[in-house]
Amino acid sequence: MSDHISGPRALAEPIADITDLYAFPSPGNPGSLVLVMNTLPFAPPDGRFSDGLIYRFRLRPLAPGTLAVGAEEFVFDVVFSDQDTAPQTGFCRTPAGDEVTFVVGDPEGGKGAGVRAFAGPRWDPFILDAPAALKTIATGRLAFTDPSQIFLDGKNVLGIVVELDCAHLLGRDASLFGVVGETLTRGRLNVRIERTGRPEVKNLLLAPKQFDPVNRDLEIRDLYNMEDGFHLADGYLGAYRARLNANLAFWDGLDGRTDWPLTDTGDHPLTRLFLADRLVVDIGEPYREHGSFLEIERAALAGREHRTCGGRALNDDCMDTFFTWLINAGNGPVIRDGVDHSSRPASSVFPYLSPANPNPPQPPEHV
Repeated sequence: MSDHISGPRALAEPIADITDLYAFPSPGNPGSLVLVMNTLPFAPPDGRFSDGLIYRFRLRPLAPGTLAVGAEEFVFDVVFSDQDTAPQTGFCRTPAGDEVTFVVGDPEGGKGAGVRAFAGPRWDPFILDAPAALKTIATGRLAFTDPSQIFLDGKNVLGIVVELDCAHLLGRDASLFGVVGETLTRGRLNVRIERTGRPEVKNLLLAPKQFDPVNRDLEIRDLYNMEDGFHLADGYLGAYRARLNANLAFWDGLDGRTDWPLTDTGDHPLTRLFLADRLVVDIGEPYREHGSFLEIERAALAGREHRTCGGRALNDDCMDTFFTWLINAGNGPVIRDGVDHSSRPASSVFPYLSPANPNPPQPPEHV
């Protein structure tokens, strides 16, 4: 799941559906940051990108400790030529206004102006037993088994990779950044269709309605997708907060105890953090594949300095970290979903994502 099919509009327009977002320092190029946005769940091996969309990465500096968002913003936009052209061409525009051109599917990508960009069908790297996660929500009991398997392992996505020279494009004044991925309509009026930060915020923390005493009949994800990931409007903020409070309390109670007592205002301690839905990455720290996901956020809550690059790496089994933090706050055993790695792990060299499966599994009819 992660962000796959994260609302009715994503189901209706899967070409604009962001499945995952990743941000991590380059393993082999110190000083470079890798941004990955995967789209189109169950993409065919010859899938094409929409020429009617902008695929956007947004970065803003964050204050160490508080993770408060700075005013400066760095935007990297990727657009594509007509879907009927063969081969399709991609264009990556940098914050400085430079444009890098590349051929879709070419693993070498395109280079220039401090950027290297790639796009094409690739193996979906997300690691989770999704049916067991949904069964947990439906039954109120942990449904993970060991061993287990990734839901429809071998499915493809349309992947976009942008590797950027941090000193050239982000400056030297900040090393801690928040990262958001978006799809928007392309043209005079750019309407945000999807936006993604951390994995599973929408599908596991906002989608379940049955625990929410305030808005039990409201499908909230499409509203949330339209919001600015760096500045939520006031209109639906109460609805988002109520849904997160209810669902975070559900996950906390699965082990039969409360590891996250409510704040003085009656909120779950993690609600404010998940409302600030972006990946948090420190470009000054070296690449780390395991143990970095959510480490910066955990450090901020604990009032200590972080020790890793944070962000999210392609091969990191981040969902075990996610479930453990939600359920026992790291005070108990690791909560495992029974799968620890992809059957086709990502590479440590550009373009990182594994080649597409030529014979991917077919999605079930109800998806």
